[in-house]
Amino acid sequence: MRAVVFEEFGREAHVRDLPDPSPSAGGVVVRVGATGLCRSDWHGWMGHDPDIVLPHVPGHELAGVVEAVGSGVRNWRPGDRVTVPFVCACGRCAACASGAQQVCERQTQPGFTHWGSFAEYVALEEADANLVAVPDGLSFGTAAGLGCRFATAFRAVAGQGRVAPGEWVAVHGCGGVGLSAVMIAVASGARVVAVDVSPHALELARAFGAAMCVDASAYPAGADEAVRELTGGGAHLSLDALGSPVTCAASVRSLRRQGRHVQVGLLPPAAGDPVVPMARVIGLELEILGSHGMAAHDYPPMMDMVRAGTLRPDLLVTSSITLDAAPAALAAMGGAPGAGVTIIEPARRT
Repeated sequence: MRAVVFEEFGREAHVRDLPDPSPSAGGVVVRVGATGLCRSDWHGWMGHDPDIVLPHVPGHELAGVVEAVGSGVRNWRPGDRVTVPFVCACGRCAACASGAQQVCERQTQPGFTHWGSFAEYVALEEADANLVAVPDGLSFGTAAGLGCRFATAFRAVAGQGRVAPGEWVAVHGCGGVGLSAVMIAVASGARVVAVDVSPHALELARAFGAAMCVDASAYPAGADEAVRELTGGGAHLSLDALGSPVTCAASVRSLRRQGRHVQVGLLPPAAGDPVVPMARVIGLELEILGSHGMAAHDYPPMMDMVRAGTLRPDLLVTSSITLDAAPAALAAMGGAPGAGVTIIEPARRT
């Protein structure tokens, strides 16, 4: 198979011919129809993830067709159209037994714990616990984002964040996850303040229904004061969808009394731990929550909204590139995160 592979962290990746994967007894091999380019992939390429062993093939949000199944797989057959959460659960540990597969004690993650989806084929573990059917009318380019950024945003807003109609929601960082969160919060009846340094990102956030937009470049220490002013005292729910000490702290400071902060964006160790204003957390009885993807069994409500057209993840896809263009696109994510979603289509050739 052709795949993007890197042999050193932070050094240029290349497209090479590699052996095709084989399924484990409980796993499948998927022929990749599309895979998303996510900032988490950049973190992995930079060496921020301890699970990655070199040489490595990145990529963790994907959709495609089942090519081969292991001997123990019961519910899936070759030819099935599927996507998968980026956290592949074991289905047997205490966390899985409680329904919290997104924090599985023995989780695997394509593109991190093993080779990922920047390739023509990818192996996935524990298929019966993890695969999600993709409807015939949904393109692979749209479905790919459901494995990570869109599902992550859905659980962060609706699950962990418990958004309610009429609430103010602040979204700090309007890349793929942030714009997904804007769309989901608006569809839930909330009023959204979108915060980003990019005029294009804010333009997209406004198109997806954000009531207010804040140019964070005018607030180097964080745009929390602007958010509190626009919302009449602070957001009920605020998300750090970027992942930096500045946006994390600003998100917490954006909240009104008894508000909820959800940390979605990864915080790279090199950036240091954020200084969370704990006196404010105590005095205003704020909630600090993490959100780590979404289990496969939690997908139906989101998929129902996608089928009904209430949620439009297809509108988030702003560009499509070939596998050959992926190494340069991956390296370019070291600058400011781009707005919208870039999809890699491995079957396309330059």
